[in-house]
Amino acid sequence: MESQGPLAEKEIDMSMEKSWKTELASEFSAAYYEQLLSFLRSEKDHHLITFPKSNQIYQAFHQTPFEKVKVVIIGQDPYHGKDQAQGLSFSVPSGLRIPPSLKNIFKELQSDLGIKIPQNGDLSFWAQQGVFLLNATLTVRAHTAGSHQEKGWEQFTDAVIKKLSEKRNGIVFMLWGNYAQKKELLIDQNKHFVLKAAHPSPFSAYRGFFGCKHFSKANEILKKLGQKAINWELENQDQNAF
Repeated sequence: MESQGPLAEKEIDMSMEKSWKTELASEFSAAYYEQLLSFLRSEKDHHLITFPKSNQIYQAFHQTPFEKVKVVIIGQDPYHGKDQAQGLSFSVPSGLRIPPSLKNIFKELQSDLGIKIPQNGDLSFWAQQGVFLLNATLTVRAHTAGSHQEKGWEQFTDAVIKKLSEKRNGIVFMLWGNYAQKKELLIDQNKHFVLKAAHPSPFSAYRGFFGCKHFSKANEILKKLGQKAINWELENQDQNAF
C-alpha cells in the first residue's frame, strides 16, 4: 500500500515552495485547513489510496513560484486513475496515455499555433515557464471522481486565486468550462486578463473550446506587457531548461 498514494505513507507531505508558503501563511493556520488535514489523515487511517502522491500535492506551487506566474489554467479535480495525477492540472506523467481533455488541448494548440501534437502529456515545461496549472481540489480518492470536493480544498485554492489577483498584475487566466468560469468573480479584471471558453472535454470541446485560440492570445498579451511569451511546444524540450 505504501507506494500507491500519499495517504498510505506514514505522514502527509504538505510542504510548499517558500514564496507560496509566505503568501499563504494565514491559510495554513485557518480552522478550515486544519479540518482539511484531519480529513486527509482520516482517509489514510482508513487505508484509502489517494492521488497524487504526497510529495506532488503542491507540485504546481513548486514548479511555478508566486512571482513567476504569468498564466493560470484552472482544472477541477486531479485524475483519479493509478499514476495519472502529478499535481498539475490536465497534466499526466510522461509515458502515460494522454487523457481525452488533454488530447483536445493539444489539438487546439496545433490549430492555433501549428504545434505538432505531442506524445508526452507532462506539462511541467509549461509550469516552469510560468503557467500555473491549478486544480480547484488538490487530492482525490483513487477511482472516485470528486471524492475530495467540499472538504476545504476549494476554499484554499480560491484564496490562492485571490492572492494572485490582489498582489500580482498582468496575469492571463484561462477559464475553461462553467466550473472554472465561476472563479472569474475572484479576479480583478482591471489588473488581469480573463480568457473564457468551453471545457476541452470531448463532451463540450466542440461548443467553443476548439477555435478559442487562447494560447496565441495569451502570448500576445504577454508580449504587450513586455514579458517573454510561453513556448507551448512540448516535444523535444529540456524539462529542466527553466
